[in-house]
Amino acid sequence: MKKVSIALLLLSLTGAVSAQETRTEIVNATTPAQDGKPNSPDVPDVFAVQGKFERIVILRFKYQTDLLAGLERMVKEQKIQNAVILTAAGSVRSYHYHMVSNRTLPSKNIFVKNPEGFADIIGMSGYVIDGRLHPHITFADANHAFGGHLEPGTSVFTFAVVTLGVLENGLDLKTLDDKNYR
Repeated sequence: MKKVSIALLLLSLTGAVSAQETRTEIVNATTPAQDGKPNSPDVPDVFAVQGKFERIVILRFKYQTDLLAGLERMVKEQKIQNAVILTAAGSVRSYHYHMVSNRTLPSKNIFVKNPEGFADIIGMSGYVIDGRLHPHITFADANHAFGGHLEPGTSVFTFAVVTLGVLENGLDLKTLDDKNYR
């Protein structure tokens, strides 16, 4: 009986170890000229883009749907060029996100992935810029809130709901997330 208990304990520990969160740091490839580029006096410290919501689109995702792939598919199907990601709620059964991991150029990102990590979706924000998604997500588990830029491999658990405010056509948002526009 003791051998069976030890074998079961080892088996359960092996399962827990294989589902560990992984973290991978990547340096964003740039040139020294881009990284050393000073701020231009022609680029304002802050600027405003004004527009109006054309419509609100609420997306509902079912169990085991890849959240990023579903967002990308619906942005294309709904013909959304520019939008604000207003909020999200739900839960996930796996997550994958990245965040900045330094404060000097070149920038570095740390990618966090847990194929068996579960969490609630506390919120989502970001943009659709010229048909391209730039979503940031916040998760929470029993111990803390965490998150960053949403990556493929984030799988919905119970459900997920994401609300997009679709902006009127004609807005130019291309420089909003361009790190070299400085």
